[in-house]
Amino acid sequence: MLQPENEDGNVVLSLRRARAESVWIKAQDQQVSGEMMDAEVREQNKGGLIVNILGLRGFLPTSQVSRTYSSNLQELVGQRIGVKILEVNRKRNRLIVSQKAAFDEDRARQRGELFEKLKIGDEIQGKVSGLTTYGAFVNLGAADGLIHISELSWDRVANVGDVLQVGQDVQVKVIKLDPDTSRISLSLRQLGQDPWDHIEKRFPPGAIVEGEVTKIKKYGAFLQIGDGIEGLLHISELAWEHVEHTEDVVQVGQKLRVRVLQADRSRRRISLSLKQAEEPPPGGRTDETEVSDYPGEIERVPQAERQPVYAEVSAAPQE
Repeated sequence: MLQPENEDGNVVLSLRRARAESVWIKAQDQQVSGEMMDAEVREQNKGGLIVNILGLRGFLPTSQVSRTYSSNLQELVGQRIGVKILEVNRKRNRLIVSQKAAFDEDRARQRGELFEKLKIGDEIQGKVSGLTTYGAFVNLGAADGLIHISELSWDRVANVGDVLQVGQDVQVKVIKLDPDTSRISLSLRQLGQDPWDHIEKRFPPGAIVEGEVTKIKKYGAFLQIGDGIEGLLHISELAWEHVEHTEDVVQVGQKLRVRVLQADRSRRRISLSLKQAEEPPPGGRTDETEVSDYPGEIERVPQAERQPVYAEVSAAPQE
């Protein structure tokens, strides 16, 4: 109604204004319901984007743009996007919308559908979306999954970037699902055969193999003797004589011929010996105390460090 009545006594009405009011009422209803709506992006301004929604002029602040487009708003101009109405103020002709809220809601719905569909053991396609020191994130469409650095390869991986790059398409295996935390654990290495299967046949006790020193510790050195297979060369098995420091005998990157002492698939351990790959020196072994190749089990006491034990004896006087 524009005027209660004109000079002729007739009520003056405006159909255009009535329709506009009904649109604002509909916008308010949509805000209350929280439903997602389509909007056409008309132009970009300093603070964000101007959109057309329900025939009304709306504003999409930069802070409410989806993270996918937040760095390039111009890319959205001319497109139709999903938004949710955040604020309706008829008196100020103010209509604020959010693409981010609509995107997050839609992604949550898709994530739920993804978790219903996925099963442990599934092999799926994804795209690497990010790299960290502890692994790689893979976009699966509705959610991101994590390949931990230990699941990238059966070989030891020092740098995630040596295996994967952002944007790379990759086939992965689902190894764990946690809908409560929306976490998906993935594996790249489990797409192939575990090199530890049949390890006892590949490396039987007594076999002579060649390996490369990959890491040096106080208690010995690790050697890579096959793809994804590392064995421990305990410090006591470096030489027949006593060795004080591992690095006095071997260095990282050095190639050695060693003898396999034991391969244990269940514990994923291989014990190696450098000294037993050669004949012992004249006079035999200089150190025969029992020792476990892996730290934390039985400690070897070097021959030179053994302490003599004396017994006090008294003789009774002869009668």
